[in-house]
Order: sequence, then structure tokens, then C-alpha cells
Amino acid sequence: KIWIFHGFYAEEKLVGNLASMSTSERIKAIQKMPETMKKKRAIRNNVLKEITKKSRRHGTELSCCTQCLQGTVVSFRRFGNSLAGYFHLLQLWHKTLKIIGAKFGTSVLSYFIFLKWLLTFNVFSFLINFSFITIPQFVAAEPNNLSFTGLELFTGAGYFQQTVLYYGFYTNATISKIENGPSYNMQLAYIFTVGMYFVICFLILLFSIAKSFCRNFINPQKYSGNASKLLCTWDFNITNEKAVKLKQKNLSTQIKEDLIEVNREVLNFSVTERVVHIVIHLVSWIACLGTAVAACAGVYFLSTNNLKLFVKEHKNDLESQAAMLVLPIVVSLLNTFVPFFYSWLGHLERFQTPGYQIYVTITRNIILKISIVGILCYYWLNIVAASELQCWETLVGQDIYRLVLVDFIFCLLGSFFGEFLRRIIGTTVCVSQGLPEFDIGRNVLDLIYAQTLTWIGILFSPLLPGIQMISFSIVFYVKKISLMMNCQPPRKVWRTAQMTTSFMFLLFFPSFLGVLSVIGVTVWRLKPSEECGPFRGLSSMYAAVSEWVEILENYTASKWVVWIYDNLITSELFFFILSILVLSITYLYWQIVEGRTTVTKLLHKQIINEGRDKKFLLEKLWALQRAKQNPSAP
Repeated sequence: KIWIFHGFYAEEKLVGNLASMSTSERIKAIQKMPETMKKKRAIRNNVLKEITKKSRRHGTELSCCTQCLQGTVVSFRRFGNSLAGYFHLLQLWHKTLKIIGAKFGTSVLSYFIFLKWLLTFNVFSFLINFSFITIPQFVAAEPNNLSFTGLELFTGAGYFQQTVLYYGFYTNATISKIENGPSYNMQLAYIFTVGMYFVICFLILLFSIAKSFCRNFINPQKYSGNASKLLCTWDFNITNEKAVKLKQKNLSTQIKEDLIEVNREVLNFSVTERVVHIVIHLVSWIACLGTAVAACAGVYFLSTNNLKLFVKEHKNDLESQAAMLVLPIVVSLLNTFVPFFYSWLGHLERFQTPGYQIYVTITRNIILKISIVGILCYYWLNIVAASELQCWETLVGQDIYRLVLVDFIFCLLGSFFGEFLRRIIGTTVCVSQGLPEFDIGRNVLDLIYAQTLTWIGILFSPLLPGIQMISFSIVFYVKKISLMMNCQPPRKVWRTAQMTTSFMFLLFFPSFLGVLSVIGVTVWRLKPSEECGPFRGLSSMYAAVSEWVEILENYTASKWVVWIYDNLITSELFFFILSILVLSITYLYWQIVEGRTTVTKLLHKQIINEGRDKKFLLEKLWALQRAKQNPSAP
């Protein structure tokens, strides 16, 4: 009776405390309770009854207008909560990602989450470029007199050369439809739009990496507690039979991954076996680096010869432009078949865990792909830009368009030949091999390579993110269908909570930072073409900003802009101080996070100890109760 009375008093006190809170605080407090959905609903109903009682007591004091206002606020709040629930259901590929995670685990799921994350980048970039660069150009655009044959879809030349797809089509004039009305400076719009996009991407990448790092490295137990997955994560609001089975399968896969991490064995090798493993690793790395060097040399030789054959001789017909597809085809062949060679070497090395093998494969692939992209950037910025071309920026944009398109085609062919045919062979010819597994490392590096090309091409082809947006959407569905039909779940179940963080970091460095260096050299060092583009006739693209600031010096109202440019933008000291502040804030942030992590662990330990004490006390009370009922019992 004492325990029942104590529980009733505690619940009554809890209801009173919840009733005194605001609506948002009360909802959060109820959500955080370690109770079933049925118990939470009962507590919520009791709280609402308590609030109704209090409101009736003070109802006579409230005016009619106040009651109407409160009713309106409650109605809007309910409408907002229901709308948020519908938006949650309308999330892109939400159900598909759940199915993939339940069947194949978090390792394969991390690839599709990363693909969805990249798609949002390209949607944002396309909207920004189309709104501030392309739409104003439509106002001042001249009619295109070239004929469309269809081959332009593959070459990117011909009819597309005189469209908003490429840099050379954009005007350098100030657009104004009304005399003495507002005008639109295309030079400033072009450089500021691209510049602000890269600044926003930089901040988003840093924030995403920091958030993912904190979640998966600093305090992973907060988000993936082993016991909580088994005891406290079931959502009692799920009533649909398919949803229940999917949730059960998802939880089962996650628990298996956690158990594999906990029970992972450390293999002890003899001295001879260690020496053999070291030799195999060294030979594999030498072979990988040698292959990358040979691939870069071949790409450089082919690109320079293409420029001599098809540009120096002024062949601008579609046949010669189609021959320019040789370079992207060779690059895509290298990026497709060399990773298979790296995967084969990884199987020969026999790593202890699949995670080590994937990380090593990703490192080797990133060396290959970034080296090829670096060679192409050197070719574009030092050979094409210095050549006697009327519009070298458009030629660079066409090269990147062809690379993106051919890489997309090879990605689709890779799903067919690399996974579908392997399934046919594994089920009919060589049954011992079985179904293939989804190659996470190779597929992730394909995404990073494609996104790197898109970032480089934004300056030379502003609508390239729109093309990449369509290709990523198609790749998602093709990879999903190929995964479900051709692949099997990983033979060794393993948890990859840190995998997404690694993907983001590889996208940031060396991909994004390398792109920033390329864009910086193009904007500050290279001279634009004399006959095309918004920066024609200038010594550099950045000269447009300098000339604009000189004009602002004549206006008193714009002196603050000139001061910011002179004392901040062009000041090395400002960026030095800014870097120190960013590093200091980052250090303090990690210290706070680590402090919170330590406090959380201490509280968790204290709660466990208190729980053990309460359990011990309850066992003693229960033993005394049994002793009173049956004194003869032992």
C-alpha cells in the first residue's frame, strides 16, 4: 500500500509539474519519458484534464476575446503539428532508405544517404544559378541561328554553344529593360553568385562534418546505445503490419552490427605471417600508385593531342566535336576498370574487417580520381587558357559536360555489367561465388568524382548542376533496383556509423578545397577571352569587382562598402585574425562537447548505480514480505 500510494503521489506531482509548463516544454518532456506510447498518452490526457480544471476556475475572469484568441492559437498549433507530420511523410526516398537499411545494413545505407545529400547540393546550386544568372540572361539573349541535330546531347557543342549552358553566351552589358530604370550588372551577378554559392557550400560542409563527427566519434553511445536499441527504441505507435516487420528487421540488423563490433576478435599472427602481410601490402600499394601515375600520363598525352588535332586546325564541325568524346571515354574507362583492379588487390590482402578494406580501397581510388582531375585542371588552366582560342572558357565547359555525361553513362553500364552479369554468373556458371556484394568504396568515389567535376564546371557552365541533379536522381533509382535484384547483404555484418563522416570529409578534402584552388586561380590569375563571356576585355575576372569598388568611391552613401573592401576583403591581417577566431571557436566547441560527454557518462554511471541500489532494496522488501506470509520458508 505504501508503494502504491507513493506511485500515485509521484504521478500526481508529475502531472502538476507538466501542467505548469509551456506547451512546447510539456511536449518535449513527455516525448523524453522512458515510457510506452500508451503510458505517454495517459499522462498527456491527465495533464490536459488538469489544465482544463484550472482554466474553468479562471474562466470567469477571462473575456470572450481572450478565449477566442486561445482557441485560435490551439487550432493553429494543431494544424502546424499535423502539417509537420505530413512533411515528414513526404521526405524524399524516406521509405526506400528504411527498406535498404533493414535489408542491407547501415554500410550500404550510408551510400544512398550520401547520394541524397549530394542531390540537395545540386538542387540548391541550380536554383541559385538559374535565378541570378540564367533568368537575367534570357532578357538580353539573342536568337540562336544554329540548327539542332541531336548529336549535341552527347558532345555539348553545336547548338548548345550558343545557349545559356555555357559561359561564352552570357553578356558583359548591364541589362535594363526600361530607360532610366533599374539595371542588372551581369559581371557582378556572375562572380558574386558563384562566390556566395561556394561560401555557403563551405559553411554547410564544415557544419555537416562537425555534426557528424560529434555524433559518430565523440559521443556515439548517445545515438546508438546497445541496450537502448533492444529495450527502449520500439515505437508503439506503429500498427501497420508491413511497417512492424520492417522496423523489426531494421532493429535486428542494427543489433547484429553492434554485437559484431563488441565481439570482434583480434587475430594474432606469427612473425612470418606478419612479414608476408607487410610485403603483400607494399606490393599492392606500389601497383596502385604505378597504375595511377600511368593513367595520369595517358590522360595528359591524350588531352594535349586532342587540342592540337581538333582545335589548332579550327575544325568546328560536329564530326570533329564527336571525336572529342575520346578523352572522356578514356577517362571513364580508367575510372571504371582500375577500381576493379584495386578491389581485387584488396581481396588478396585479406584485411581483418570489411571496414579496413573499404577505407583502403577508398584511399586508393581517391588518389587515382583526384590525380586525373588534377591533370585535367592543369591542362585546362595552363594549356587551353593559353591557346589561341576565341572562347577557351566555353571549350572547358564542353569538356566538363562531356566528362559528366560519359561518367553517368558508364555508371549505368557498371550497374548492368558489374552487378547484373555477376549475378547471372554467380547463380548459373559459378554457383560457389553466389550473389555479388554492393561495392561501397567504388560507388562512393564515383559520386565524389562526379560532384568534383560539377563544382569545377559551375564557373564555365552555370547550368551543369541541373544536369547533375537529373543524373543523380536516375542513379539513385538504378542503384536501388540493381541492389535489390542483383546484390546480397554483406556476408560480414559490421557497423559503419563513422562511414558517412568519412565520405563528407573526403568530399571536403581534397575535393572541395581543390576546387576552390582551381576557381581561385581562374578568377584571380587567368585572363578571360576577348570575344565572349561576361568578363571579356578585362585583365581578370576579379577586375570586375575592383572596377565596381572604384565607381562606388564617387558615392558618399557607399563609402562603407569601399571601407569593407579596402580594410577587410583585401587585408591579409583580417583573414589571419579570422582564421585564429575560427580555430579558437572550434577548439572551445570540442572542449564543451567533450565536457558534456564526460558529464553524460558520469550521470549514466550514477543512474546505473542508483538503479542497482533500488533493485537491491526492492529485493530485500520482497523477501521480507514473503517471510511475513510464510515464516517457515527458508
